[in-house]
Amino acid sequence: MISTKCWNLTDDVLKNKQDIEEAADLIKSGALVAFPTETVYGLGADATNEKAVEKIFIAKGRPQDNPLIAHVATVEQLRKLVSHLPAYAEKLIQAFTPGPITFVLQSNGTCASNVSAGLATVAIRIPDHPVAQQLLLDCDVPIAAPSANISGKPSPTTADHVADDLLGKIAGIIDGGPTGVGMESTVIDCTNDLGPTILRPGGISKEQIEKVVGKVSVDPALTHSHEQPISPGLKYKHYSPEVPLVLVKGTHEEIQTVIDQERSKSFRVAVLAGTKTAEKLQAEKVIPLGKNLDEIATHLYSGLRMFSKQDIDLIICEIFPETGIGQAVMNRLNKAANESIIKG
Repeated sequence: MISTKCWNLTDDVLKNKQDIEEAADLIKSGALVAFPTETVYGLGADATNEKAVEKIFIAKGRPQDNPLIAHVATVEQLRKLVSHLPAYAEKLIQAFTPGPITFVLQSNGTCASNVSAGLATVAIRIPDHPVAQQLLLDCDVPIAAPSANISGKPSPTTADHVADDLLGKIAGIIDGGPTGVGMESTVIDCTNDLGPTILRPGGISKEQIEKVVGKVSVDPALTHSHEQPISPGLKYKHYSPEVPLVLVKGTHEEIQTVIDQERSKSFRVAVLAGTKTAEKLQAEKVIPLGKNLDEIATHLYSGLRMFSKQDIDLIICEIFPETGIGQAVMNRLNKAANESIIKG
């Protein structure tokens, strides 16, 4: 166990510059600090320091062949990490950064090899969050930062989620309040001149990307794992709650039928659903996630983290439309449920 310092920066970031500088100094010294982004909380280390990056894998229990994302504050800093930037990638950077999008590009070797799991590529993102931006500027080095949780668990959208998983394992946690998007970044492969390929759906939708660069491909690895993933979130089980999760497709009546069947087995059942559906369901606990897909994405991970084995035996979740950010929502839910789906 190590002492974990916590800074509360939920008010004006500029009033807390000294705290951010202290956190930056810890990262530059080789320590791990969790910090908020607009997507989820990240667990940060100096991406140019191989020993510091190694601590991320240890703290999270993360497989060594699962690449990390390097975060930078500016496009100029991004350019310093890559050997080639295709013209279409320039367009996407101009359109969507800073924001919830990650670019897999040819690495020039600036980042430590374990950031990229030994591959010749590097995943880079420019986050759109005032705390993350200031931290990156103060560090003046790229920060390798996967989600700040134990590997396999739902990603953290609050500092309390981070503390639940990593208190005593890392040097610091910056509390910047709840995250906004609540869903990890979209990851796109930009390693060739032909066009981008979506490796992981996220905060920027396929439709938004296509408005900028035309037709884009979607990696088959979204349903079939890579032997050697080039992006986070492709190979291993992710986002899993403590309690078994089942996805149910159907009307609220059909979902209620499944709930009743499980309760008849003496199972204590919790339900996650859109607000309209949730209002019509009965179970031990029913959690409305939101009135639209954006709200559902924001609240999904908090919902998945809400239940323990002491309280609930099974979580049933409504299946949502795969439009816009709904594709990312269902990607995460399918992984969390290990493809366990009931058609009502």
